[in-house]
Amino acid sequence: MLYRILPVGLLRCNCSIFGDPESAEAIVVDPGDDIGEVERLLAADRLRVKAILITHAHIDHIGGAAKLKAQTGAPVYMNQRDSALYREIDVQAAWLGVATPETTSIDVDAREGDKIQLGQAEMHFIETPGHTPGSISLWIPAESKLAAGDTLFFDSIGRTDLPGGDGRAILRSIRDKILVLPEETEVIPGHGPSTTIGREKRRNPFLHGL
Repeated sequence: MLYRILPVGLLRCNCSIFGDPESAEAIVVDPGDDIGEVERLLAADRLRVKAILITHAHIDHIGGAAKLKAQTGAPVYMNQRDSALYREIDVQAAWLGVATPETTSIDVDAREGDKIQLGQAEMHFIETPGHTPGSISLWIPAESKLAAGDTLFFDSIGRTDLPGGDGRAILRSIRDKILVLPEETEVIPGHGPSTTIGREKRRNPFLHGL
């Protein structure tokens, strides 16, 4: 599987592109902005977008989804518990002092236990609420990778002081849904450098005592 990561937008969200060379299909995770750059990477690898997956409905993760969908025709997957947050994307834009992006309908409710196929690999949806009510993480066992959105970071966890955040819920999500994965799993966070489950178990100060 091909894998590309592109920090996009004002807050440098990690937009991830997973590609299957045999089928020439790709799944794009969290296209928050800079869709022209995303498309250039797709074109360089000769990939067409099969699906757009959103880990949560904060503007820096979903702001470019409508544009990418319009240009590729790919369906957008997001957990429906973040629908209210997405409807208030104009409020989020005002917080950042940026223009309100175009929005799109959500085509598929990304729910716990559902999965999507990319070549020979399966991407599993894991509900990991806390940063937002509908936060999800995306687990690819064949690649030993987890796209964790803003739930787990290198040496940190997602903030919970924004509307819909829940400090207890995010710790439960990390303990019950993420730390049970193999320790060698590469964690691709929503911002900043990648890490592993094992490293965060040992080094992350927010996880002590879980």
